[in-house]
Amino acid sequence: MTVRKQLHLAAHFPGVNSTTVWADPRSKSQIDFASFEHLARTAERGLFDFFFLAEGLRLREHRGRIHDLDVVGRPESITVLNALAAVTERLGLAATVNATFNEPYELARRFATLDHLSGGRAAWNVVTSSDAFTGENFRRGGFLDRADRYTRAAEFLATARELWDSWTPEGLPRPFAHRGEHFDIAGEFGLPRSPQGHPVVIQAGDSPDGREFAASAADVIFTRHGSLEAGREFYADVKGRLARYGRAPEDLKIMPGVTVVLGDTAAEAQERAADIRRLQVSPQNAILALEQIWGVDLSSYDPDGPLPDIDPDSESALVQGRVKIADPFAIAEKWRALSREKGLSIRQTVIEASGRQSFIGTPESVAAELDEFVTNDAADGFILVPHLTPGGLDEFVDRVVPLLQERGAFRTEYTGTTLRSHLGLPDPVWKG
Repeated sequence: MTVRKQLHLAAHFPGVNSTTVWADPRSKSQIDFASFEHLARTAERGLFDFFFLAEGLRLREHRGRIHDLDVVGRPESITVLNALAAVTERLGLAATVNATFNEPYELARRFATLDHLSGGRAAWNVVTSSDAFTGENFRRGGFLDRADRYTRAAEFLATARELWDSWTPEGLPRPFAHRGEHFDIAGEFGLPRSPQGHPVVIQAGDSPDGREFAASAADVIFTRHGSLEAGREFYADVKGRLARYGRAPEDLKIMPGVTVVLGDTAAEAQERAADIRRLQVSPQNAILALEQIWGVDLSSYDPDGPLPDIDPDSESALVQGRVKIADPFAIAEKWRALSREKGLSIRQTVIEASGRQSFIGTPESVAAELDEFVTNDAADGFILVPHLTPGGLDEFVDRVVPLLQERGAFRTEYTGTTLRSHLGLPDPVWKG
């Protein structure tokens, strides 16, 4: 008998990004604990695998000023999740923490603490940075060469796992010693082995190095592949890398970040989605989005007018604290071609070109599409990115989750207590 493939769901807390619609009167605080609690309780009510927090290590700047979307601030992720552990029972708790600007012992201890306090629900989204602007908050010069990002991250994660394994499963501490290119440490770890052994490791990246790092070391990969075809290609590529690390396909879950817009009819859902995109890409945000690619001050341009006919400045420092555009010239030409083809203004082009893939439709059609992606190996599940803080998940949980359950595609209750059990991941083998 063929076992029906189950999909996994997680919730990304909306906040400092272009998805969040702050102009909506239902949008609340991004630092008030009540907002985090509301979304986490909603995700747990929907039997989601985990709740996911991003990280912001420095307020971004645009034209030498703090970027508007950052003025509300961003609390430290693990602190928030430790508080959420007290008001949830089964929901996984995932924090994005940078492997470039932290140290293995300190971070391994913080995640082990969260895993203990939550009864085995901790996850670490490992990210890296070569951004000297952000790094100025941490060390003189703030710089780590781009080529060193993943080598440091790989050694960082391996070192953290050595620390987590330095206590025996029976609860006996043992000295550790790590001698490597980036870390040279020795001593004794301060906490017994936590309920999961190792917290779940998430990796967000699509570059060849990112894919390889995920295949070698991650439990979940957070992607942005929206179409079914692109998802299938990414899925096959990353899963195909696992065998050379002695891993099985089910050892790594692939979960793209997606948005969902619902309506009672398909037409209503499309209308709502268009309204949301207009709110996300205000005239001001359209110019800001363009400047991130062109790298020059475009404040004199009319958002309802044509795109600039000047070339981007690839060496620009106009925007600080964002990931740099890999090939601004190629993207600028692509946007110009789109604008010419469809007769679009600057704002209309940004709306058309920068929209994250969404599932738009009735609850029934969205449930069917989500299921189709998973059953056709384009994903193992999804990380939902709501556009409202904190109530943006409510409608999905109330209207789509029951339909997924009716289809037999999603759990009707939690059957385990740890995040690893929710995800169907093997327990890590102790390597003391």
